Amino acid sequence: MTDTAPAAPSAPPEIREVSTADIAEALRLGWRDFTRAPAFGLFFSGVYVLGGMALFLLLVPPGNLVWALPLMVAFPLIAPFAAVGLYEVSRRLEAGADLPWGEVLGVVLREKNRQIPSMSTVIIFIFLVWVFIGHMIFALFMGLQVMTNVSTSFEVFFTANGLSMLAVGSAIGAGFAFVLFSVTVVSLPMLLDRELDFVTAMIASFSLVTRNFPVMMIWAGLIVASLAVGMLPFFLGLFVALPVLGHATWHLYRRAVTFADAPA
Repeated sequence: MTDTAPAAPSAPPEIREVSTADIAEALRLGWRDFTRAPAFGLFFSGVYVLGGMALFLLLVPPGNLVWALPLMVAFPLIAPFAAVGLYEVSRRLEAGADLPWGEVLGVVLREKNRQIPSMSTVIIFIFLVWVFIGHMIFALFMGLQVMTNVSTSFEVFFTANGLSMLAVGSAIGAGFAFVLFSVTVVSLPMLLDRELDFVTAMIASFSLVTRNFPVMMIWAGLIVASLAVGMLPFFLGLFVALPVLGHATWHLYRRAVTFADAPA
């Protein structure tokens, strides 16, 4: 069986230029990996989907819309954390290795002793900061309003304060999304694949986005659109969207980043 274990400490990553053709090919390979190993895609996406359902059921029916709005907007931002197992599946398929459940899940569990937990802390920190700021934005714009149940009286969002809140919240949320996308777009598959510290991986990921800004914004738009469509039928579409995007992210990483010590 082909060895898929990470190598010894890696050389610094080298960033390539990518094109829309690379994105199209990454998506094609992502769909191919999903259809070749659908059970893994459904399992790892299921963890994410069930989390989304639990979040919805805990916050929306009781009327906790103040917290639900920023949480539901920010929820797709943690998708990279749920995709680590998908990267491992793609890596093994690429290497021609077997896919026993024990080994795949074992690799994911062994990541706790490497750099991905540190990267996950960064993701969760950004997520929590956005939730806090989203709540503060709501309080700043709506705190002086007459007490209204915003979960049943949506007209409050069409007032001057409501529209201002939505505009400011959307702008700040877009900034958070850009930062999180930039530092994670290839850093997580890179940390799974190579022996690097998470700061180096984040810098390389950010460099990829800034060097290929138009193309990477297209990739970001495709991710947002796919996750948004997948969330509409009560998150069920994510059973397909998330694994395809996860596998595609691995292949985009392989096209966008190279290492001096990589074999020819």
